[in-house]
Amino acid sequence: MEYIKYRFFQKASKASKEFQRIKKIHADKVIAEITLGQVLSGMKGIPLLVTDTSKLDPNEGIRFQGYSIPDLREKLPKISKEGEPLPEGLFYLMLIGDIPKHEDAMNLSKDFATRSHIPQHVYDVIDAMPKSSRPMTQFTAAILAMATESIFQKAYRAGVNKQYFWDSTYEDVMNLIARLPPIAAYIYRRCFYNDVQIEPNPRLDWAGNLAHMMGFDSEDIRRLFRLYMVIHADHEGGNVSAHAAHLVGSALCNPYYAYAAAMTGLAGPLHGFANQDVIHWIFQMIEDLDTDTPTDEQVAAYCKQTLEEGRVIPGYGHAVLRKTDPRFTVQQEFAEKYIKDEPLVEIVNQLYKVVPPILSKIAKIKNPWPNVDAFSGSLLYHYGIKEYTFYTVLFGVSRALGVLASLVNDRAYGLPIERPTSHPLEWYKNKVEGRIEDDEQ
Repeated sequence: MEYIKYRFFQKASKASKEFQRIKKIHADKVIAEITLGQVLSGMKGIPLLVTDTSKLDPNEGIRFQGYSIPDLREKLPKISKEGEPLPEGLFYLMLIGDIPKHEDAMNLSKDFATRSHIPQHVYDVIDAMPKSSRPMTQFTAAILAMATESIFQKAYRAGVNKQYFWDSTYEDVMNLIARLPPIAAYIYRRCFYNDVQIEPNPRLDWAGNLAHMMGFDSEDIRRLFRLYMVIHADHEGGNVSAHAAHLVGSALCNPYYAYAAAMTGLAGPLHGFANQDVIHWIFQMIEDLDTDTPTDEQVAAYCKQTLEEGRVIPGYGHAVLRKTDPRFTVQQEFAEKYIKDEPLVEIVNQLYKVVPPILSKIAKIKNPWPNVDAFSGSLLYHYGIKEYTFYTVLFGVSRALGVLASLVNDRAYGLPIERPTSHPLEWYKNKVEGRIEDDEQ
């Protein structure tokens, strides 16, 4: 057993025993009360999931195993002192619970490189689809096609004891994460560069190699990709992509199925697709206003018009956060340090000044501040990735780190199938109006 897997085994063994102890002793304890409003508005705020990898605080933002994004930039291993943290280091942190050493992150890079071979039939599945197919459609199809390689699926059919489900899940997860950059790059080059493919460079790190295979070999864009993959990697367990992976995985589906489900959720406009919406909306504003340098007054008027038409200003608001998303802030700092005189970045900063005061005046809006999607597209666009229909695929590659680390934990804990109870709307109406007693089901 290689040493990173063994470290996970040591950590997970202790955590699994504690999980079973708490479940046995405290199973009947009431931990929260829920309101009808929570049930009817997406179950927001109801504690229902176990997720160790990260936690989202409404006032502090995302923390990965207790570490904030500024902490990650300071403490995680980097290629160079002035660079951005390696996503491999964050994956190690989410999986093991400790900040890795530089050699740990580099060993993960090497491990991913050795696991990155893609079976030919996966490319055949992609090539069978029209090039006009959405990149996320091709990406999800390729992930499902790789399920033929599932080690977990073979182990389960061979009758392996359930206490060892985590082992084959770990192997699938490592293989899947390793293979995502070549698949994403293949789709990108197929759709936008006449199918002229670029061979991987096994000497590069996971994110750097993705940039290389897409056709971008400057250290600047590799630096951006490392940051991008870190800040998009996880956002606790209740978001659609993470929850979808957990839910499908709870049926003991193999990790390829679970992750494909996560990606179909990520593709939605209220989730990862928003990074495309932001850029599309900005370009539409520029076209409608007939200027690349709109004034604050023009931007404000356009924002108000968008709202009056019953639409949202993409990139603003969040279901949980009640402050500017730290992931937005760190991208803004990146732009201030490395990017000068980029009109699109300037408009994003202009929106940050103009939009929150407008949204703050709308009573039903609880968070007028920008989220991660408000900035990410402008950075990618600046470095030459102008095909914004592909942005959600990049989000998906990153999100694998968190949701798949969580899936290994799910198997180590032996979590059961997820099966909440549901009722007709009339039942809820009768319940709150006192026509159903508490012990009635």
